[in-house]
Amino acid sequence: MGKRIVVVGGVAAGPKAAARARRRDPEAEITIVEKGDLLSYAGCGLPFYVAGLVHEAEELMCTASGTVRDAGFFKAVKDVQVLTRTLAEKIDRQRKELSVIKLETGERSVLPYDKLVLATGGNPVMPRMKGIDLRRVYRVGHPADAVAIREAVESGEVDRVAIIGGGLIGLEMADALSNQGIDVTIVELKDQLLTWLLDPDIAALLAKHLRSKGVDLRLGAGVKEFEGDAEGNFKAALTDQGPVEADMAIVAIGVRPNVSLAAEAGLKLGTTGAIAVNESLQTSDPDIYAGGDCVESINLITGKPAYVPMGSTANKHGRIIGDNLTGGQERFPGIVGTTVLKSFGFNVGRTGLCEQAARDAGFDVITSVAPSPDCAHYYPANKMVVVKMIADAKTRRLLGAQALGMGDAVKRVDVAATAITFGATLDQFANLDLGYAPPYSTAIDVAAHAANVARNKLEGIARSVSPLDLKRKIDAGEDFVLLDVRSPKEFETEHLPGSQVRLVPLGKLRERSGELPKGKEIITYCKVSLRGYEAARILDAAGFKDVKFLDGGVVAWPYETVTGNGKE
Repeated sequence: MGKRIVVVGGVAAGPKAAARARRRDPEAEITIVEKGDLLSYAGCGLPFYVAGLVHEAEELMCTASGTVRDAGFFKAVKDVQVLTRTLAEKIDRQRKELSVIKLETGERSVLPYDKLVLATGGNPVMPRMKGIDLRRVYRVGHPADAVAIREAVESGEVDRVAIIGGGLIGLEMADALSNQGIDVTIVELKDQLLTWLLDPDIAALLAKHLRSKGVDLRLGAGVKEFEGDAEGNFKAALTDQGPVEADMAIVAIGVRPNVSLAAEAGLKLGTTGAIAVNESLQTSDPDIYAGGDCVESINLITGKPAYVPMGSTANKHGRIIGDNLTGGQERFPGIVGTTVLKSFGFNVGRTGLCEQAARDAGFDVITSVAPSPDCAHYYPANKMVVVKMIADAKTRRLLGAQALGMGDAVKRVDVAATAITFGATLDQFANLDLGYAPPYSTAIDVAAHAANVARNKLEGIARSVSPLDLKRKIDAGEDFVLLDVRSPKEFETEHLPGSQVRLVPLGKLRERSGELPKGKEIITYCKVSLRGYEAARILDAAGFKDVKFLDGGVVAWPYETVTGNGKE
């Protein structure tokens, strides 16, 4: 008799572990226990089914060749027995037995194991509040949820939706529904979108973009309760900023690790609340492995536990567990938290630490913001990308990167993730031998440009102010010069607000620098900060003592701009 392997959970990490174990050990007895009736479905694809980009929900459960991954598939192709609609009730670690119950019949049985795998995933958070059980209040955690939402949309009775939560799922669902002509309101408790993912300055750019697409953002708004009509249908979300009336609500406020089975078995939970595992993905019981959204990982930068549930991580976990179940010695080193999404045409991503997280971890933080076309400006397909980098001023080590825009932001995030994983410095990153041709990149890629801006700051030849800090200075009415060095035509089309603004085109700055007050702070800006930086260097050379440039220029300015006369 071969080794008895029992896997609890049939979505991502579990099936991957079972399939990998089978490839390595043809004699093992492998069983998957899944409480639902669907296996190995692409949960990350649910918003795209709602959007109509995926035509049938079944496609989310198919292989690339179109075969449905059901119990019959796993038995015929993988020689893995799958028990669907079966709940894992209890682990007896002494006897090495898993007690299960068939949900349809109530029949109980016991599965002996030599090795047990917990891939119990995470559960969407549903708050306990009045009206949460009304009709047309949905979550997004299972294909059935997506099917119900799409059916509601196709009924023709949904014109407005209230999305509770401005995270990944909330933004993806907003995009999916807006594209079908539905008015979208996003209610977010925090004062920015994607709080755990983006810094406030980058998140503000995303918010500006969503508002330009007609999304009603209610940031810093808490939901008190849901209100229904006489038929028990959702009618409004009552928030501390007033009611949000809609025909449907989607609750997308996060995911919690499903650890009840592990906790009841006495397995150690980590500081994040997820299951604690070692590099081999063993729990505190060496015969029980765990992977996917129910476990915590180690952040490679801080060395501390982190809970970042991702389908990519779950599949890596599954492969490693499958190896180690069958005599392998694979290790999972950890994560850098790489996360990407598409929202209303914007490509958005983050890897590594955000600015505040880096400060909280004790790093001496320096940042840079660099906008640029994602390929040569003369190539017809070029689109703008804004890249922010976070680094340690003492060691020059790259700590994090964020990017967003209509252009290829994800490519830049992935390159940064690779560099961060291997401990690269800003200098090493700036000199990476990246691929270049006009359709793919500028000669110095925008990500390398962002690294160079940070290097210039470290070397003392560049001083900047962030958009957030400049906005505070303008609102406070501080006495300084906000120097626009673009052309009069650019200025008239769009420029920053405030009585402090003055126009002197870069080509005339050397001859006209004497018109500027040397005793005042001068902040220069242009479209993307390159001319602003050039202007700051010109003024430095002319003896001005307090000159800075605006990080990212007009492109990275997340607030309102104004039009006006371009006279110098």
